[in-house]
Amino acid sequence: MYLSFLKFIKNMMGYYISRNYKSLFNAAGKAKTDCEAILHKKGFKNLGFKQSSIPNSALGAIKNFFGITYALIRLPYKGTLCTQYPLNKFRSYVLFVARLKRCKIITIVHDVRFLKGKSSSPTKELNKIIRSDAIIVHNDAMKKWFLDQNVKIPVIVLGIFDYLLNDGLPKQNENDNSEQPFEVVYAGGFGGGKNSYIYDLDTLVKKDFRMKLYGVGFDEQKLQVPKEESILLYQGVFPADQVAYHIKGSFGLVWDGISTEECSGQYGQYLKFNNPHKTSLYILCGLPVIVWDKAAISKFILENGLGFVVSNLSNLSDLLHNITQAEYQTMKANVEKVRTKIISGGYLEDALNSSFQHIERKNK
Repeated sequence: MYLSFLKFIKNMMGYYISRNYKSLFNAAGKAKTDCEAILHKKGFKNLGFKQSSIPNSALGAIKNFFGITYALIRLPYKGTLCTQYPLNKFRSYVLFVARLKRCKIITIVHDVRFLKGKSSSPTKELNKIIRSDAIIVHNDAMKKWFLDQNVKIPVIVLGIFDYLLNDGLPKQNENDNSEQPFEVVYAGGFGGGKNSYIYDLDTLVKKDFRMKLYGVGFDEQKLQVPKEESILLYQGVFPADQVAYHIKGSFGLVWDGISTEECSGQYGQYLKFNNPHKTSLYILCGLPVIVWDKAAISKFILENGLGFVVSNLSNLSDLLHNITQAEYQTMKANVEKVRTKIISGGYLEDALNSSFQHIERKNK
């Protein structure tokens, strides 16, 4: 019995390879660095160089190559390696060496290019992802997509991304914020047409709410009404590990694309499969969430009573107007329960535990 216990503990020990992240301002970098921090907290050992944020792409790539090579040399035979996808040009290299050393591989999936409309065929990308012993995906919709592609390895659902902060839970939204008109928060980038619908909010027939905007690329020249008449209130841009302490409002909005009528365009349609990192940010800030009714994350929001869904933003004003103070307080109380797990890394920890359990069962 004692020897079996020691073997189980040994198998539970895992490794990861930290790397350079070009920018820590955006959600992609924040999500991956948080995963590294949670892996470290769970007892995984970083085999590579110390995490860095070199903005120069060429220097960052060189640092990553040598850091990954150093890590693969140190990777123990038959160890368990946790990887994050995408890893750009180095994933095949990592998997090749890890397989030579007969390691078990767990992959945390952050993005699927095919589902984002950036690849015409899923086959090549799937081959990069599923060369693993277990994969962790965003939600049930993404899991179903992998299973529909005849993926045979365990597919574990994360539920929602964790969001770590060094200075504890934000306190600025602890009041009820139930007085109308509500202040609806949107955090994200505004360039490249990703969220051009934002500028159309001023043209809605009913708009009895205010929008507080946080992020890069907001352009006042695109306002469709004079600035003093606009419901759009730009609040500035902050680093991903600081923005939570600046966001203030009543609700957070999860809506991407080019239209107020539905989440359209490649970014909007991707909401049917992914968990936007801003969802975790809003909850961390103590805000109930408003989300497109066809978004994959809407199931998590509704099941946990964290907000409500909307099919068309032209209906948003009426939906907000009909919310009672009691309903709002219930949402806030539910948000409070979930955000303590988000800031502690609890969702990834649960997914990693499930991954290890599936691998252990397979090895018996």
